[in-house]
Amino acid sequence: MSDKISTFFISVGEPSGDIHAAKLVLSLKKISPNIKFIGNGGDKMIEAGVNVKHHIDTMSVMGFVEVLKNYNRLSKILNETVSEIKISRPDKILLVDYPGFNLRLVKKIKNLDIPITYFILPQTWAWRENRILFMKETISDFISIFPFETNWYNSKGLKTYYPGHPFLDDEYKRDENNLFLEKHNLKNDDSLLVLLPGSRQQEINNHWPIFLKTVFSLKDKLPSLRFCLVKSSNVNIKNIPDFIIIESSANNVLKHGTAAISSSGTVNLECALAEIPTIVCYKTSYINWMIFKIFGKIDFISIVNLIAEERIIPELIQSEMTSKKILPPLLEYLSLSSKKRKETIEKYKNIKIKLGSPGVFDRAAKHVISKKDYEK
Repeated sequence: MSDKISTFFISVGEPSGDIHAAKLVLSLKKISPNIKFIGNGGDKMIEAGVNVKHHIDTMSVMGFVEVLKNYNRLSKILNETVSEIKISRPDKILLVDYPGFNLRLVKKIKNLDIPITYFILPQTWAWRENRILFMKETISDFISIFPFETNWYNSKGLKTYYPGHPFLDDEYKRDENNLFLEKHNLKNDDSLLVLLPGSRQQEINNHWPIFLKTVFSLKDKLPSLRFCLVKSSNVNIKNIPDFIIIESSANNVLKHGTAAISSSGTVNLECALAEIPTIVCYKTSYINWMIFKIFGKIDFISIVNLIAEERIIPELIQSEMTSKKILPPLLEYLSLSSKKRKETIEKYKNIKIKLGSPGVFDRAAKHVISKKDYEK
């Protein structure tokens, strides 16, 4: 079947999707090296050999208010994407996350009779379940990265494949060569707090002032504590003190972290796999939050708690996200002998078991390439 596919179009709109899509492209190339890839994406996809038409730097927005502010620009990109698909006539379309854009794209291209695979699915189990019927009628194939989500989609009549979670293919054990420690003049037994304020500018604007206030409070209480900020290249962060280490990727940092403060997002799961106890925080506009409160259907915002089906790490949302409320549980997590820290790490191990085994992208690629591509 792989020789029938010569071109994929991939639609990605944010940094995490760019990373996962790039890895999937590399796995697809193992099966069929001559496949061409075009689409919307970021630097990782470009490195993987994708001909990127629109960069995620122009597409990555989050929240109802922010989408409205950028509506004209996103609409232009959407229409240009439709035109590109019509011109290139790919054999298959691969959507990765980014449902607000991607489902609108599906609506505009559904009559082109091109098989569509959706990888990293819309969280319709959390809200907007009314999308299910449309997805069932227009999308050929569904690939989920969460076991509970796979079960939910299958229960709704959408046959969904679970290859495992992408983070299972990453290695989070401490570096033996200590290059990270040497780079930042860290000792092997230094306590390191990882700061993960978000990968979108509006998240930084809302979170960083509170993170910074927490950092200064901790510096008074724990003078020997070291700090590392994970800063995406697509965001600007002001007022970063000289004593804070800066890294562009979470992977190396998490191998050496003691605890973390993190924006709600997929990085929470990376922290869990690295066995780093984490305080999850999130603050958005009042309008965004009220809309979510009205239509949202979930008990937790962190994917770690959703997978565990219980609150194993704290969630501080909106007005609850203050330095004063972050400090007590964080101090417990920074204490290597604390009961709470040990309990959290033990529960993290159960999450890893639930997620499956490495080889996720190779399994996903094999599923995509061997699927009966022209069946709806």
